Amino acid sequence: MAARYLTPDQDEQIRRWERWNRNYFIFAFVVLTVVLVFSSQLGLSSGENWGSLGVLIAALIAPIIVLQLRLRCPACGHKIGWQAKLMAPDQCKTCGTFLRAKGR
Repeated sequence: MAARYLTPDQDEQIRRWERWNRNYFIFAFVVLTVVLVFSSQLGLSSGENWGSLGVLIAALIAPIIVLQLRLRCPACGHKIGWQAKLMAPDQCKTCGTFLRAKGR
């Protein structure tokens, strides 16, 4: 059986997801670091009370979960987001398609 690869359009879908995922992760990491370092100066936390800091952390993490849930194999439509980390997996475990265009 011949190896299957994505079409250029399908490959672009995956690369677009990877860019969004990577860029949002970097943004969230920087914001989370700044918020945690300066949380007391920003009035977001006081001792044991997480209050608005907890809401802010949840708001920063929620889009990461949404991005993972939205990623599907362009060839078969199976959800592959939880196979991914920052980048899409090399191959769909369901249909076996390599998640890149041939020659890439």
